[in-house]
Amino acid sequence: MFILGLTGSVGMGKTTAAAAFRQNGIAVYDADAAVHQLMGSKGKALGSVRKAFPEAVKNNCVDRRALGSIVYRNKKALAHLESILHPMVQDMQLEFLRKCAKSRAKLVVLDIPLLYENNIDRFCDAVAVVTAPLYLQKIRVLRRPGMTPKRFNQIVKNQLSDSQKRKRANFIIQTGLGQNHSLLCIRNIIDIAQNCHSNCWPI
Repeated sequence: MFILGLTGSVGMGKTTAAAAFRQNGIAVYDADAAVHQLMGSKGKALGSVRKAFPEAVKNNCVDRRALGSIVYRNKKALAHLESILHPMVQDMQLEFLRKCAKSRAKLVVLDIPLLYENNIDRFCDAVAVVTAPLYLQKIRVLRRPGMTPKRFNQIVKNQLSDSQKRKRANFIIQTGLGQNHSLLCIRNIIDIAQNCHSNCWPI
């Protein structure tokens, strides 16, 4: 089973790229969705997050915007949050891979925003980086509710730069050249990956 890591800086179009892989019949593990589930009203991480950041929990659910405002300006707080979430997220990722291997999938995608930052690329056969011009990235991100230029800059500061990600990537998905270009690129990646030998997770 070939494991493809999918990553990209904020606003680059990674969510849309992940959806395109799904539309092509490829199973995708969504790390953001896993975090949402863990911090939901019945999530496994809710108790630990409430204890560490009580001001970020409202109506028995984590207010992600409030939590973000805390951790993005405090590296120690961010590290503590990651220490809570990462083991649980990794367990969910492992279970996803087990299920896919059992179903004899040829290719799976790990959609992980901080894939390089957390060294998860070491578990992948290859990595695809989603990218776009800086001006387009800013336009996309600043359209989001509650987003400000200051917060955008802080998010980018906490991520590996786009240029560094592209240098390390096996595949690059450009999302600023039109949808047809992106979809063709993704289709080509699927064709290549499904015909490659995996070193990470045998079928």
